[in-house]
Amino acid sequence: MLYKKLTNILIDINSVLFPRVCFGCNDHLIRGEETLCTVCRNNLPLTDYTFNEENPVDRIFYGRINIEKASSFLFFIEKGTVQQVIHNLKYRNQEQIGDFLGDWYGQQLLENNELKNTIDLVIPVPLHFKKLRKRGYNQVSKFAQKLAFYLKAEYVDDLLVKTSNTKTQTRKSRVGRWQQEKSLYKLQDPSRVNNKRILLVDDVITTGGTMEICAQALSKGTNTTIYIASMAVVPKMGN
Repeated sequence: MLYKKLTNILIDINSVLFPRVCFGCNDHLIRGEETLCTVCRNNLPLTDYTFNEENPVDRIFYGRINIEKASSFLFFIEKGTVQQVIHNLKYRNQEQIGDFLGDWYGQQLLENNELKNTIDLVIPVPLHFKKLRKRGYNQVSKFAQKLAFYLKAEYVDDLLVKTSNTKTQTRKSRVGRWQQEKSLYKLQDPSRVNNKRILLVDDVITTGGTMEICAQALSKGTNTTIYIASMAVVPKMGN
């Protein structure tokens, strides 16, 4: 009991000297809070989409690529909490955010019995090696690793590679982007995805262009089934 009290006192002193902040609103975190404060966590815009029913993320890919199912964990709203959280993850060296979101989403998939005994491989959308070297990590990796853990699947990050550091041309039409970027992602060894059920994972789905191109590359395997998941999706009007 005394040890626990002393530990709590040291934690409180440390929080005063080196305050931890919420990655959603920048307020100080209190004892028991991690990564996000209670308010931000409770106010995160969960999609409530599932892998068991049709949802708007599925419809993004209709007529574009043959996938089994798609879903996203959160809604990405401009200037919202999710945008702030993912910005901290990608550009402020807060890789632990991927663990936090992956734990939450992975438990949700497990509790809802979604994808149970379904996925063989979990593959993150890759970064070009120059960007990976500069940033030091792929912002999707921790999130994808957690999903693999909960789904009892194998996490693989050396099969799909990005061959160019070209930036996505968001102002171009979808067809124009696809024509320019279709060779940006390469499947290293198609035989390793033969007869596999793959969960392809990214941070944010906007137009679905990146996922489409990556799924095209993965489809070069034989009898490959592809599922898609992301931390967040930009909601479309009318969905």
